[in-house]
Amino acid sequence: MPVSIGLLEKCPSSKLQSSFFPSKVGGKPAWLSLNPLPSYSDLVCAQCKKVTIFLCQVYAPFEHTPCEQLQLDENFHRTIFVFVCRNSACSSPDIKVFRSALPRANDFYPFIPVEEAISSADVCNLCGISAHQRCGQCKKVIYCCKEHQVIDWKSSHKQQCKLGVNSETSGEFLFSEWELLNDFESNEDEHKNEITVKDINVGSLADVSESDLEPFATKTSDKTFSKFKKKIASDPYQVIRYERGGQPLLIAENPIPSHIPNCEYCGCTRLFEFQIMPQMLYELNEKHLDWGVLLIYTCKDSCKGDSINSYKKEFVFRQDVAE
Repeated sequence: MPVSIGLLEKCPSSKLQSSFFPSKVGGKPAWLSLNPLPSYSDLVCAQCKKVTIFLCQVYAPFEHTPCEQLQLDENFHRTIFVFVCRNSACSSPDIKVFRSALPRANDFYPFIPVEEAISSADVCNLCGISAHQRCGQCKKVIYCCKEHQVIDWKSSHKQQCKLGVNSETSGEFLFSEWELLNDFESNEDEHKNEITVKDINVGSLADVSESDLEPFATKTSDKTFSKFKKKIASDPYQVIRYERGGQPLLIAENPIPSHIPNCEYCGCTRLFEFQIMPQMLYELNEKHLDWGVLLIYTCKDSCKGDSINSYKKEFVFRQDVAE
């Protein structure tokens, strides 16, 4: 199977709601199911104790699988969510990954999909995660923590509170929102200029000079990094590489994921599913975060654990640039 790559394209937020089962980057998460959502404590950075911010989600239902039919049915709808700490003062930003799956017959969507939004949930007005603290004045707007209430009050809610309006303005607090489009990886011998992204004006790794790219390599003769550059040359705008059960495309010889922990819910081994590329940071104009590649590993059986309507923690390996 060819590698599937993800490209960013602007899209109205109305088309990125949960009922469309989107793959998306930035904005607020379009939760697959609502009961229960990951808790506030699940999403707090282990280093700085700030809430991690939604980065992206990939809709990845089982289409072809060696697993039993039961596992296929339970993963008819399936989405992987990634959150990152965006606190510029954090010395070791945390990354969180959650997997959620639903059978075709479920409590949130009709058996035959229609373009209808799922019922509203108690989520933070600023960041979109599970929340339980209401504004003390209007009693209608909800927040996950005091910090997010203060930020939202200063940016927009102060003007709307008396009217009881649930404003959606988040300013620069969240990552900019994009649709994540899927395509197949081009052949390495295809000319890189044949791949374009419509309606956006962005740079790519192909536009960066060798001197700017050199810090990504462990040394100038790093064969791993040379292979990385060659592999992405025909698709320089890719922000995601998806190949469930395949092999990640490493950016450096070290560090490498020497031990992938088994699924904490069923004990099954985890498989590589997809990776987030450094191009993601460029596309989002992100100036504080930095990574080489983020490698996402998920339960081989995509188990349901104790509940098919919950979010399961998965494993991420961050391969940073090396000196």
